[in-house]
Amino acid sequence: MYGRDPWGGALEINADSATDDDRSRNLQDFDRSALSRQLDETQQSWLLGPGEQKKKKYVDLGCIVCSRTVFKWIVISILLSGSIAGLVTLIVKLVPRHNNSAPPPDSYTKALHKALMFFNAQRSGPLPKHNNVSWRGNSGMRDGLSDPGAAHASLVGGFYDAGDAIKFNFPGAFAMTMLSWSVIEYSAKYEAAGELNHAKDIIKWGADYFLKTFNSSADTISLIHAQVGKGDTSTGPSNPNDHYCWMRPEDIDYPRPVYDCSSCSDLAAEMAAALAAASIVFKDNKLYSQKLVKGATTLFKFSRTQRGRYSPGGSDPSKFYNSTGYYDEYVWGGAWMYYATGNNSYLQLATTLGIAKHAGAFRGGQDYGVLSWDNKLAGAQVLLSRLRLFLSPGYPYEDVLQSYHNQTNIVMCSYLPAFRSFNRTRGGLIQLNHGRPQPLQYVVNAAFLAAVYSDYLTAADIPGWNCGPTFFSTEALRNFARTQINYILGKNPMKMSYLVGYGSHYPKHVHHRGASIPKNKIKYSCKGGWKWRDSPRPNPNVLVGAMVAGPDKRDMFHDVRTNYNYTEPTLAGNAGLVAALVSLSGGDTGGIDKNTMFSAVPPMFPTPPPPPAPWNP
Repeated sequence: MYGRDPWGGALEINADSATDDDRSRNLQDFDRSALSRQLDETQQSWLLGPGEQKKKKYVDLGCIVCSRTVFKWIVISILLSGSIAGLVTLIVKLVPRHNNSAPPPDSYTKALHKALMFFNAQRSGPLPKHNNVSWRGNSGMRDGLSDPGAAHASLVGGFYDAGDAIKFNFPGAFAMTMLSWSVIEYSAKYEAAGELNHAKDIIKWGADYFLKTFNSSADTISLIHAQVGKGDTSTGPSNPNDHYCWMRPEDIDYPRPVYDCSSCSDLAAEMAAALAAASIVFKDNKLYSQKLVKGATTLFKFSRTQRGRYSPGGSDPSKFYNSTGYYDEYVWGGAWMYYATGNNSYLQLATTLGIAKHAGAFRGGQDYGVLSWDNKLAGAQVLLSRLRLFLSPGYPYEDVLQSYHNQTNIVMCSYLPAFRSFNRTRGGLIQLNHGRPQPLQYVVNAAFLAAVYSDYLTAADIPGWNCGPTFFSTEALRNFARTQINYILGKNPMKMSYLVGYGSHYPKHVHHRGASIPKNKIKYSCKGGWKWRDSPRPNPNVLVGAMVAGPDKRDMFHDVRTNYNYTEPTLAGNAGLVAALVSLSGGDTGGIDKNTMFSAVPPMFPTPPPPPAPWNP
């Protein structure tokens, strides 16, 4: 039987004589001869056994076809890369880490944390849970309602002024204005120190209280509740009050009279400045900011229509925070009202030549250049120099703005050691109050003015200023500010930190009722607390962050609780200290925020000056 080999050649099969083995051998012989020519891969796969099949040269991956060799090296590379990555990951996890943490805070930042805590200790009213002063509690919960002489609205809240429990609006408003100024200029530094929200919380606590002390929803008012509590002790034990008695604020049980004023331009303009400045701090909270502007507008209008000082002779305020005039508050308050509203009428008032002269802008004097709760002229001139440096509104404001700017330069010269406008102690403390007691509150304000003005010049790309023929760089101002604050923090002949809780050597007998009486569930009466006032022992409660009144003109300090000229802190003093500390914190980095102050000021389109008079030959 013959069959046909489909791939070529004859295939003979002998069915009769061949055995199965013979047939198998014959078939294999014929197969090999038939494969003497080259077969394609399909034919080979049909014919050859599994062990004899030829390996493919290419790999079909579905979407692509690649060489088997290339595919092999790709797989090897992937496996090798994965192994290396795994090894690196293992090494990174096993090797000890050295975190690049932020540098430690400088001395000014550390002191800033302390100084802000003082305001927590001075709070009146129901305390928030985050107040963090363990020995304080709710107090003054009947303020405004316990006045036996008249019926008032609730005046709960605010801050106690110093070591007593009186709430004075005049220095308190100045303190809030200074804090707001520092937050507006240095919010980034507050943020870096982790204290921005704390500072804003303090400002809001003060602003909310001021809104209670007059009809803040009205356009026109006729009086302000200027003070809660009484300090005059001339009537003796028959009339217990906040100075005669020595009690924890939480235990006060005597009546607290309210002092009202119906013609108080100085107080109203200062309160307007405080609310206006706070409105810029809270500009992102539109409703609250508008509420503050509304109140400030009402107050400033009142200051202009009801002329007079808030502290006439014989009044209780005149014995403690007597105001010497109100024209400086017109310039100061007018500047803040302009920044808060953008209304040119306020700028026009602040740059009115007659008002500037009445404020003492051009007459000098021994206290010229001293910023305080009483006289704000030096601060107002720096604040308006800012406007000239960055926006330059031109006519019709330029002449007076230029005068303010020139006077600011003169004030800055007077702070420098090269000039003799103010004496200095042997330890280097500038005597801005000419040797009188309680010097530090004036020193910290000057340090802040010097630092912030230095930052203004730097931001305006101005390297310095001239004092007569001598040029001084902006660094001279920062050096002045640093040396004065360093003195307060311990670099002085007494080696004493005048900031309580800062360093290891600070006053232990602070003139402060709450700090000097233990919180031991015993209520001490008006005179029963005198034993704590007169005790030679250190205060049982540390009044962290309080800047005391300071040393005398010989650099001497007496840590005696009964001598308030050395050991009593105040709101206004601490506000100036906070402002100076934040301006110096973080080294020379940061600088001011140029734009926030002008957030409500419209674009400037200066009015051209009038043409000159026609020439007559």
